[in-house]
Amino acid sequence: MIKIISKCPACDSDLKISALKCSNCNLELRNDFTLSKFDMLNENQSEFLISFLKNRGNMGAVQDELGISYPTAKKKLDDLLMALDLAENTQNKEEEFIDMSNLTYTKDSIKASDIIKQKLIENGGRVTVYTTRNLPCKIEACSDGISFSSDKLPIKPPFRYAVFDIIVDLLTSQGGRAAKGNGRNYKLGEPNCDETTIVGTIGYNYFGKRNGESTVDPVFVFAAVLEWADIAHNERGELVLTNSYKLKLRQHGVL
Repeated sequence: MIKIISKCPACDSDLKISALKCSNCNLELRNDFTLSKFDMLNENQSEFLISFLKNRGNMGAVQDELGISYPTAKKKLDDLLMALDLAENTQNKEEEFIDMSNLTYTKDSIKASDIIKQKLIENGGRVTVYTTRNLPCKIEACSDGISFSSDKLPIKPPFRYAVFDIIVDLLTSQGGRAAKGNGRNYKLGEPNCDETTIVGTIGYNYFGKRNGESTVDPVFVFAAVLEWADIAHNERGELVLTNSYKLKLRQHGVL
């Protein structure tokens, strides 16, 4: 079936449909029917839209299917949003470019840090994840290639990706699950903040603190990132490794 032509081949003005015909009884309706914004898309825009929807917005998968780079895919998405009148002043609200030249990962690695780095690269170094309360958290790759920032974690220096490996090591050592813990109301070594909890293991193994010391509690953001990366389910009070990630661990003899 030939795609509807939306522009006049003579003067490039918008075309309208003047007649509709039933393929069964040949009934014809004549009027000025306006084309939708989707009918106005050109062939390249339609191809990108179909790929984007089919791959559920995964830009990495879109790039692979269409054989294009991330900047090209981003440009095509911007053009599509403009064509559909969905762009919010893109000329005035262009997001700051993220330098990912130092952001590298080991291909086919099962390390949480490598998986998260890869997914950030696929999303242009910037993503929004959601907590169990459906609160958005913005995550951005830092130019140093080893750390990331979040609007919910105004901490300097920013956290390194290695924190995710520490969390997953705890989950793995405890059969695939661990309590999140509470670092706001308890100190290290106390119930809800000991080495069996996520907040506790971060305090001990990331910050290098000892029993009786206070620690920060950023677990709600880390849990949201791990769920976004399909590494752990972000459940109330605990994190549980996903079946797909546990399968990867078993294939590598970790579980």
